[in-house]
Amino acid sequence: MEKIPKRKHFVLIHGVCHGAWCWYKLIPLLEKAGHRATAVDMAASGINMKSIHELKGIRDYTEPLLKFLEELPQDEKVVLVGHSYGGVNVALATEIFPEKIEVEIYVAAIMSSTAHQPSYVVDKFLETEEGFLDSEFKCDGDPAESLTTVIFGPKCMALQLYCLQLRPSSVFQHELPKGITLSEKGYGSVRRVYVTCDQDRTITLNFQHWMIEESGASEVKELKGSDHMPMFCMPQELCNYLVDIAFRY
Repeated sequence: MEKIPKRKHFVLIHGVCHGAWCWYKLIPLLEKAGHRATAVDMAASGINMKSIHELKGIRDYTEPLLKFLEELPQDEKVVLVGHSYGGVNVALATEIFPEKIEVEIYVAAIMSSTAHQPSYVVDKFLETEEGFLDSEFKCDGDPAESLTTVIFGPKCMALQLYCLQLRPSSVFQHELPKGITLSEKGYGSVRRVYVTCDQDRTITLNFQHWMIEESGASEVKELKGSDHMPMFCMPQELCNYLVDIAFRY
């Protein structure tokens, strides 16, 4: 008798300034394939009621995901999927709850390692990449002590992210060194897979490959023809990749 594949639970984490809404095309495809899919709003994102100015750092921003994982049944594991800056949230959550994660999947996302912590990768991205274009960074005080917020500009949205209504957010650049330290026992104990997007102009393919080389991955999948938002432009292809990865890890 043929063995019935186990139903997977995908937990989807959006990028900066976005929200759980950005997975609206992907969720029904995962459900149609017989799986559970949960998209989580980070704090001050989507319909989460907090303001970005209420957050002190990356742990506050990631709190909804941490709470979600903490409340999972003891024997349940999930497939954690991070897009763009959502890779930082995935890394923090995996460090704290490695026993609840089957595999981490990074979709054109910031990916770190125990050798190259999230703060290092984010700094490198901000130094070398030009994906933010006309986006506005704003700090109301000393950047070393105050939160620097970001809101995408019209050119950035039109060329790279589509014309959408987005909320101000932050990449927590100056707080990250204190907010996350990844260890081999936590983050390093869970396998991670990277999905590259070759037409990405926000996190370019060169930078994606640099992160893969520096941070390592159990596997790399190529989503050919996709820009930075594969959940919008190639949702079925992305769904197929996620399901395939989930069943092999």
